Amino acid sequence: MSPKKTDSAKNQVRIIGGQWRGRKIPVLGLPGLRPTGDRQRETLFNWLAPFIEGARVLDAFAGSGALGFEALSRGASYVLLLDKSSKAAGNLRECATLLGAGAEIQCQDALAYFEADHSQRTDNFNLVFLDPPFSESLANKSVAALGSSALLSKNALVYLEQSRRDPAPLVPENWSTHREKVSGEVSSYLYQVQ
Repeated sequence: MSPKKTDSAKNQVRIIGGQWRGRKIPVLGLPGLRPTGDRQRETLFNWLAPFIEGARVLDAFAGSGALGFEALSRGASYVLLLDKSSKAAGNLRECATLLGAGAEIQCQDALAYFEADHSQRTDNFNLVFLDPPFSESLANKSVAALGSSALLSKNALVYLEQSRRDPAPLVPENWSTHREKVSGEVSSYLYQVQ
């Protein structure tokens, strides 16, 4: 295989289920961008299978958009993808066009979004993906900011990825651990909000 094809394969992520199964979306080589791998996404979406149809999804720290686009592919009714990098947000828009996906994309810092006033919202999220860059130690800050926001619906699910070297995050009292797994260098948690 030529180096060009190998490089191209490294810069794509494959959607693994739903209407866009097998489709590949481009991934930019940006610092801190680490798309959730196929096996980990397959495990996650097996966990989410009973909840994904019709869900309203927030993919914070969207990066490649792999989690948000996978959710849309599998029947989520609405997905908002946030990324503070204008390059990443531009790539997300290109991916949405490529797939014909009706995702909303905002170039915005996730923590600032969580901390904004959402008290008048009537369309809260059923599912939130938190996959911040590991190098920035944002897991606890993200969980705390999201937990004190008005963004989550009753019984919402929150999925978090962090480095396995970091201690388990401190979560709000009304969040219970639904599932957890360690795979390679990644610890993943799925919480349910009571």
